[in-house]
Amino acid sequence: MSSELRVFADATAAAQACGAEILRALATARAARGTATLAVSGGGTPRIMFEWMAKQDFDWTGVALFWVDERCVPADDAQSNYRMTRLALLDALALPSAQVHRVHTELAPEAAAAAYAAEIQGVLGEVPVFDVIQRGMGPDSHTASLFPGEPVIEDRAGITASVWVEKFGQHRVTLLPGVLERTRLTVHLVTGADKCDALQGVLHGPVDYMARPAMISSPNMIWFLDEASASTTT
Repeated sequence: MSSELRVFADATAAAQACGAEILRALATARAARGTATLAVSGGGTPRIMFEWMAKQDFDWTGVALFWVDERCVPADDAQSNYRMTRLALLDALALPSAQVHRVHTELAPEAAAAAYAAEIQGVLGEVPVFDVIQRGMGPDSHTASLFPGEPVIEDRAGITASVWVEKFGQHRVTLLPGVLERTRLTVHLVTGADKCDALQGVLHGPVDYMARPAMISSPNMIWFLDEASASTTT
């Protein structure tokens, strides 16, 4: 496993650097295989990244876009990861709908998870391997919608699951650990002083996926951090 830490002065610099790495990796994947696949996460710092990516001179032909997780809210709801990505990135790119693979949250949670898994397999095959997955991490060490203690953290065979997040009183659909572990490149975008202790535990603590889901790893990982999140790590 290769894991690299890159620390930047602030969240904006980290977000832009992460966006640049994603575009580089997508171009490499498309040159090698003719297409490329990307799964993204929600949050305030990814929004900065998407807004930067939207302004770059990049050919998005052949790039299929997915989401790491999604809240079970309408697609136009302010909490929707899809909506945030659409406003920050997709509206500017005007990608064909065939390249955009959102979670259909108009369905019941379990049905949405099953439909999303089928859509992923329709593009990537029975055992999907993404070219790039962009992940974040919460102060509780969660990643995707895999929160500490969530039973599906032990599921390495499935693709997606619907989960109930008690702390938010909300259903979500999330990619499962096996998918996260197989991706060719994981880019973690983590910023803010409130992530500092969690990051220290994930990077240097004993391996415990159930307690620290953000420890779920892939063969190649790059962490994009701001100085606030990395203050006790580097």
